[in-house]
Amino acid sequence: MKIFFSAGEPSGDQHAARLIRELQTRQPGFVAEGFGGPSMRDAGCDLQFELTDLAVMGFLRVVPLLAKFRRLVKQAEAHFDANPPDAVVLVDFPGFNWWIARAAKTRGIPVYYYLPPQLWAWAPWRIKRVRKWVDQVICALPFEYDWYSSRGVKTIWVGHPFFDQVAERKMDTATVQQMRGSQGQTVVSLLPGSRNHEIEKNWPVMMEVVRRVSETAPEARWIVGSYKTQQMQRCQELQATAGVTAPLEYFVDKTPEAIESADCCYMVSGSISLELLSRRKPGVVLYRVPTIGRFFSRFLMMCRFITLTNLIADNEVMPEFISNGDPEADIRKMTSILTEWLQKPETLAARKEVISRLADHATNIGATKRTADFLLSQLAATASSPAPAQKAA
Repeated sequence: MKIFFSAGEPSGDQHAARLIRELQTRQPGFVAEGFGGPSMRDAGCDLQFELTDLAVMGFLRVVPLLAKFRRLVKQAEAHFDANPPDAVVLVDFPGFNWWIARAAKTRGIPVYYYLPPQLWAWAPWRIKRVRKWVDQVICALPFEYDWYSSRGVKTIWVGHPFFDQVAERKMDTATVQQMRGSQGQTVVSLLPGSRNHEIEKNWPVMMEVVRRVSETAPEARWIVGSYKTQQMQRCQELQATAGVTAPLEYFVDKTPEAIESADCCYMVSGSISLELLSRRKPGVVLYRVPTIGRFFSRFLMMCRFITLTNLIADNEVMPEFISNGDPEADIRKMTSILTEWLQKPETLAARKEVISRLADHATNIGATKRTADFLLSQLAATASSPAPAQKAA
């Protein structure tokens, strides 16, 4: 059995790697190949291109890469013609993965979308692409299952693999203790995102908030969880440029420890909010969009939330700021929230209680195993009798 994977985001790379390992334990001789990142390669995937190196968001950032993306699509088409896999599994990254889905589907290769794009938030009209090019969507969140199913898409809900990852992660307890510092300190973990452009857009604003909060809460302990060494160095440069003298402690590839050690977090919006939920940590969420994206940001606000934890709760359990233009108003609000959390333990405790109640019923584990079971059952069945839409969790 052979499956071609395509994952363009660092988080998607990690989820695909977990799924590959699970399939390897279930199916002797299983072969994984495709586009992805280092986690997939480490899991034994025959990686034909490190797609995570091209992870970008926004039209202006995509344009210079269009020729590269087109060459990769052509590469996939040639591969499907010469050596077709038994199935294609796409993981998020819709702008590119639509073309991979089309290339596979036109050649009669079954296509499954694992962790599908958030069309309900930003492009509901693209549901036609899903119906045309995707055989079945494998959803992580229950409201996604309802949304896709109600629009005529074959869908299964398996739960979110992030919760598997959190549950199985062996914590570096020594690092957690180091991050906690002296007894009685309130720890705030800063999570600047996994993309370079997210750091460029968000970190200067975050630094201004840290500077202001530190003036009224100088006893706070600030921990930074960076994805890569290069990104950590860029954050340190921007901190120096901003003139932030608060002592920030930087750690690379220790994000789970940074979250576990924290009393609260200040983060760039992303799937990392699910780890905060799983570890029952309150957070303030920021995402800066360019002025050209003003309409897009307003559309997101009309959709109420972009943070997944808030979507699960159907409520703003994590204060969220989609910011464009002059950030001063947002800086004042974020400063006020974090300052109150640091100075009023009872307010922070109440916020933790809200997060904990949500986590009690939302963080079900086993998504990776259920996804592997589903794919194996689908590939064992005949193409003429696909399984009906169902909930698996």
